[in-house]
Amino acid sequence: MGLVLVTREGCGLCEKAERALWTLGVSYVRRDVDREPELQPYSFRVPVLLWEGEVLLEGAFGEKELLKVMEGILGGEA
Repeated sequence: MGLVLVTREGCGLCEKAERALWTLGVSYVRRDVDREPELQPYSFRVPVLLWEGEVLLEGAFGEKELLKVMEGILGGEA
């Protein structure tokens, strides 16, 4: 499954997280917490970045935090 960004429509923090992913050229799948009932546990935590179902980042994050996670957990293959 790879990286999944759990977001919701109109979420400013989600837009910031998505911009960081785009800027770093990271491939991911975007999923909407309000349209997929199985994502409901993340409803008050968006944005949430998942790797193989495990939470990597949540809430406010940008390029700096994303780079650290990518280097530390995924071997820097951003």
